[in-house]
Amino acid sequence: MVKPDYPVTTAIRFLRDHRVDFKPHLYTYEDRGGTRLSSVALGVPEHQIIKTLVFETDGRKPLVVLMHGDREVSTKQLARLIGAKRVDPCDEATALRHTGYMFGGTSPFGTRHPLPLYAERSMFDLPSIYINGGKRGFLIEIDPADLRKALPVTEVDVAITEI
Repeated sequence: MVKPDYPVTTAIRFLRDHRVDFKPHLYTYEDRGGTRLSSVALGVPEHQIIKTLVFETDGRKPLVVLMHGDREVSTKQLARLIGAKRVDPCDEATALRHTGYMFGGTSPFGTRHPLPLYAERSMFDLPSIYINGGKRGFLIEIDPADLRKALPVTEVDVAITEI
């Protein structure tokens, strides 16, 4: 058997189990490089790079938001949509506890526990998206429609332009 030239992470095993086609992309990870670095490294628009962000409600309930790399999440709008008083980003240790993934390598696929998943509606209009494959410096390219097939996703409109 030929060993793949990319890491076989929990996310990759999840995608294989759910028969989701993907194309792996490796790049040199840098702390605080963010989606800007990965978009330059892969030669794709930052808008197609999708961040996997872990939040908690005021009731300490975790959730995941998928957002374009060149946008931020309006936590006020998100809280309104899900009926919470407040939604805050998780710190690194809390996000790791909820997902099993380190910051910079968080994937929505194969999280430690099933978490509510919210995705910015406009990402489904793109021909393909690049989303973390479960390891720093590793993105996978998928058809956004396959995201809906693999995971229960709630589409939201919570994007704001980065300041």
